Amino acid sequence: MTQSLTCFKAYDIRGRIPDELNVDIAYRIGRAYAAHLNPKRVIVGRDIRLSSNELADAVIKGLQDAGVNVFDIGLSGTEEVYYATFAYQDAGEAMDGGIMVTASHNPKDFNGMKLVREQSKPVSGDTGLNDIKRLAELNEFSAPVAECGTVTAISIAEAYTEHLINYIDPAVLAPLKIVVNAGNGAAGHVIDWLETALEKVTPQPIDFIKIHHEPDGHFPHGIPNPLLPENRASTIAAINAHKADLGIAWDGDFDRCFLFDETGRFIEGYYIVGLLAEAFLKQNPGEKIVHDPRLTWNTVDIVKSMSGIAVMSKTGHAFIKERMRLEDAVYGGEMSAHHYFRDFSYCDSGMIPWLLVIELISKSGKTLSQLVDERMKLFPASGEINRTIVESAQAIEKVKAYYQADAKEIDYTDGLSMDMGEWRFNLRCSNTEPLVRLNVESRGDEALMQLKTEELLQLLA
Repeated sequence: MTQSLTCFKAYDIRGRIPDELNVDIAYRIGRAYAAHLNPKRVIVGRDIRLSSNELADAVIKGLQDAGVNVFDIGLSGTEEVYYATFAYQDAGEAMDGGIMVTASHNPKDFNGMKLVREQSKPVSGDTGLNDIKRLAELNEFSAPVAECGTVTAISIAEAYTEHLINYIDPAVLAPLKIVVNAGNGAAGHVIDWLETALEKVTPQPIDFIKIHHEPDGHFPHGIPNPLLPENRASTIAAINAHKADLGIAWDGDFDRCFLFDETGRFIEGYYIVGLLAEAFLKQNPGEKIVHDPRLTWNTVDIVKSMSGIAVMSKTGHAFIKERMRLEDAVYGGEMSAHHYFRDFSYCDSGMIPWLLVIELISKSGKTLSQLVDERMKLFPASGEINRTIVESAQAIEKVKAYYQADAKEIDYTDGLSMDMGEWRFNLRCSNTEPLVRLNVESRGDEALMQLKTEELLQLLA
């Protein structure tokens, strides 16, 4: 009887421990990954969850039994696996893939994995993940090969830190005071690496105020997910107490970073996409910028004003990365605080964005609030609002029918986007839950944006 594995999702692997994901399933995933991709050298990393070490060890054993040589980077964030996969070489040989054991911001009894192939290209539902799932479910692997793969512990600290700092000019950095909240996730050690490296190259030291800094899989201060308003209080309190210039908080595997201005206000990821698009286009005139369809007007307005080319992609890291490679885009951003960089093998990083932002603050002499306030007034947005709706497709059809006659433009890149002239919205179903996700924005009219947001929520109710 073939066991159905429910931990395989659209883009990655996530499940409750131990019923949906355990040591046995992890071993089978290692074997299946090897059978499908036939790699010779694979990077493995793991986050700080209590189950991550044993799951990583099981994946490594599966890879070894298939004859794969494993390069273990130990406790890490997802982007460290991405970096090691595209940058690390063993005796001149490139890596063939990478596996990160993490459940990011899921509850603490969950774990999962993110899989990539050579050059850190994503392995998702339509690029091999479903094939790996089928092989893991069948569990019909041959006996371990005669010459099992080796395991080598490696450090990427120096090369990775140097790579991150190369995105900015450290000589221009002002002596800022920054609150950094790792949420007891995996970000702390990279902040420490960067702090040490920046001390050597900045004219005046940056003051890092570290909270919830130590990795702790018990998550004593709650699951690291700064998208939830209830998880922001400690960052805001530290900014106010220390009169900091800005605050940064990360999710568990730090592939997303969330920014707070000097007043402690949480800045929606949408406006950071615009900031970074502008920064990249100053350095790379005429280049392409990829963005998601949920909130668009601010990004498109900035990109056009900088003579760049805005390219809309379906939401989700696999789609954004694929589109960026296709377009050779210099930068891509999602309002969910995922930021992608061509020089980072088109992957997302939670470290590069805040380095670019402190460079912008330093160069401009403006505060973070001054950098984003004008854009927020020009294009006020609701932020993402989630509603649980079982019959989500019917709910979206109802909304479409209500507004269709007055719509200037209708787009189906991802869910339903309707441009109503002075305001627009995007409504899409979640890939993993019975949720619909709503985003609304307007042209310089916050009251209209709020009115239409309420109108849409009433229609959905």
